[in-house]
Amino acid sequence: MSKIYQRPINNLLLSRLNEPRRFIQVLVGPRQAGKTTSVQQVLKKIDFPFHYVSADTPTLHERSWIEAQWETARLKISGKESAVLVIDEVQKISGWSDIVKKLWDEDSRNKKPLQVVLLGSSPLLMQKGLTESLAGRFEVIPATHWSFTECRDAFGWNLNTYIYFGGYPGAAPLVSDPERWSRYIIDSIIETTVSRDILLMTRVDKPALLRRLFQLGCAYSGQILSYQKMLGQLLDAGNTTTLAHYLELLSGSGLLAGLSKYSGAVVRQRGSSPKLLVMNTALISAQGDFSFSEAMKNRDYWGRLVESAVGAHLLNSARERNFKVYYWRDVNREVDFILTKGSRVLAIEVKSGRAKGVLPGMEAFGKVAKNVRKLSVGGDGISLEDFFLMPIQKLFE
Repeated sequence: MSKIYQRPINNLLLSRLNEPRRFIQVLVGPRQAGKTTSVQQVLKKIDFPFHYVSADTPTLHERSWIEAQWETARLKISGKESAVLVIDEVQKISGWSDIVKKLWDEDSRNKKPLQVVLLGSSPLLMQKGLTESLAGRFEVIPATHWSFTECRDAFGWNLNTYIYFGGYPGAAPLVSDPERWSRYIIDSIIETTVSRDILLMTRVDKPALLRRLFQLGCAYSGQILSYQKMLGQLLDAGNTTTLAHYLELLSGSGLLAGLSKYSGAVVRQRGSSPKLLVMNTALISAQGDFSFSEAMKNRDYWGRLVESAVGAHLLNSARERNFKVYYWRDVNREVDFILTKGSRVLAIEVKSGRAKGVLPGMEAFGKVAKNVRKLSVGGDGISLEDFFLMPIQKLFE
């Protein structure tokens, strides 16, 4: 990073490590979101010993490796003084949650004050291990893609820079060399995430189809596309169930999401045509044909980046603030994003300048869902900059 910057999650982790030993702390988020950097910054601030290790290697470790690292951390405990064990990319170890549960429970019985922090870049795999083996023993700290506020404070970026280059802190020093920046995004983030976090860790019968689905999602980010149309575009003999599963894997790795259509029935939401949405606009820009200056001059392309940036901001905030994000469409009327939290519903229309081919649907949606708050972002509504800088919880107040 261009200068030392402390993410808000640093203070949260630091405060929990300074508490009496209660829970395993779990930082989950996509690759290159700054999880390791945040933990290393926190470790420099604590007053007790620690042991940091990473399982992020091309070959998977055995569970005995965790036992060995755990024992090394135990040796750092002095009397009643705590020590900290940090295991990075823990989901790379088969059966990791079972052995962590065994060792954590041993320490609890023996009153060993070992604090444990686990880091993972595959939320789907992490969640499976946490819920199956570690129920009641952990707290999750979401480490999402960087927000505009963070990129502004850390790198001095304006909003247009953020919309085009996205929120990957490791790539920030390279924006002055666009070709090098693009190669970094493609090689170090996209390819590494697909190869190590998805294909190495999960059964994928058609890896070429998954890769093409990701490319299609980047090309159509911000658009609603049925699974049948996707299959037609991808020219593959797969099926809609396979595509839905691959889209879930891409979403869990922080690359590409498929928003469901809002309706009162969960079954209908799950069966709807998804609205494809990148979770970081750098994924579009790095693979696109437009330079930064060219992108800003192309109204339709820039409008697509703006809408994708708003959607990515909402999706990443949803993981931190526990709300859900949908879209709504009825015939030729559409609402870009629908947010729900409990009984509260918020409809957001993004005025990006992109020709969408559909009519705004705020009024029509108001007849479907009652007591809806309506927000227009861009144009004559709240400015884009104010929206990105606003604490997301204010939308529900």
